[in-house]
Amino acid sequence: MDLKDLIHKGESDTVELKKSVAEWKEIVETVSAFSNTKGGVIIVGVGNNGKIYGINIGKNTIEDLTNKVLTNTDPKIYPEITVSSVEDKKVIVIKVEKFPYDVVFAFGRPFERVGRSTVRMSKDEYKRRILEIHKKEIYFDGHILDEATIKDIDEDKLSIFIKKAKEKRGLGIEETEESISGILKKLKLIKGDSLTNAALLFFGKNPQQYFPQASVKCIRFKGIDVTEDMLDFKEIESDLFAEVEEVERFIFNNISLRAWIEEGKIERQEKWEYPPKALREAVVNAIVHRDYRVSSKIQIRIFDDRIEFWNPGRLPDGWTIETLKRDHISKPFNPLLARIFFWVGYVEEVGTGTNKIIRWCKEWGLPEPEFEIRENNIVAIFLKSKLTDEYLDSLDLSEREKEIIQSLKKKKKITSSYIQKKYDVSRDTANRWLNKLLSLDLIERKGKGKTIYYVLKER
Repeated sequence: MDLKDLIHKGESDTVELKKSVAEWKEIVETVSAFSNTKGGVIIVGVGNNGKIYGINIGKNTIEDLTNKVLTNTDPKIYPEITVSSVEDKKVIVIKVEKFPYDVVFAFGRPFERVGRSTVRMSKDEYKRRILEIHKKEIYFDGHILDEATIKDIDEDKLSIFIKKAKEKRGLGIEETEESISGILKKLKLIKGDSLTNAALLFFGKNPQQYFPQASVKCIRFKGIDVTEDMLDFKEIESDLFAEVEEVERFIFNNISLRAWIEEGKIERQEKWEYPPKALREAVVNAIVHRDYRVSSKIQIRIFDDRIEFWNPGRLPDGWTIETLKRDHISKPFNPLLARIFFWVGYVEEVGTGTNKIIRWCKEWGLPEPEFEIRENNIVAIFLKSKLTDEYLDSLDLSEREKEIIQSLKKKKKITSSYIQKKYDVSRDTANRWLNKLLSLDLIERKGKGKTIYYVLKER
């Protein structure tokens, strides 16, 4: 609906009007209330009678308001806060989504929306909400979808899966001996006569008919910031298997493949900027572990210097970002999705996904990936190597010094003796090249005395 129409219709159970940011305490309480009911929009710069006053937007106005919301809500809420124009006046628009897995407090108290009013939640209502949330902790992928029928299942998709799963993991289902419903029951994707959400997400003819949030936005930005132009954009809507393949195709269309001729080998050597295995693992992780109860969509953001995988959801209780970097058990947010991906070899069941991503990136000569929590998303960030051809070209390096860097990328470590033999030069010349690379902080010296060797500097 148009913003002007929202203002004209006035306050409701999903719309709140505030005259100025001076009413920030009431704004925070309404964020709590909308989070605890069905979401809503707060428009700041408009009186409750619908008169548009406008807001003077200062340098830190949005940042200050965002911080007030974050500081005074628990769990912390990250609403979408933007500036819009109505009748040539600036207003602030705060969009709040329903928070599905907890009661949100403001200033230490829970609020709810009742008609056009934000009111404090009673103790009895709070207890009821908590009990309801605990009951709903049954995983989303295992919920049944009453309005769906077996006619919504694509038999060809199911057949392709059975063939792959038998080949990859020895799945013991004979397609010729089972009906569609029989196969789905053996896969635990039917409860009684009702399809689970997982059945539709994997094998539905049109999964987005029931789950519009189950799509992936892929964006290639120019430069290193989201404020830059978009060079490529695609929203991928399909079943989960097809989404993995389409997302991979988009990524590989938007990153570079380096090729070179290696001494002693006939065929040319090729290498993607990022390890393909790690990219697939990150895509599948996002799809398996996202929270399908929220309307946000997975985003893949490709920049000149990195790729970001934005996964709407949260970490398991008691986990931190550091948990992802060390050995940990498998606690999938959607165990049925994880199980189906397991059958075709897309995931393992031992909680090694993030560990493998870290290892594969390091083996590729890349920095260790970063993991962050941003705006109710878990974000995995693949960083491009600082030792790209473009970066090396910007330095005052000789061809031999560049070749030493390329040798280190392949061999992982080299010695001065190796360089002397390879280029038939003196020890002084080899050491001069190495010292130049050391001074530029491109390589590191390891060992002592006769055991000295050189490796690329971890970045």
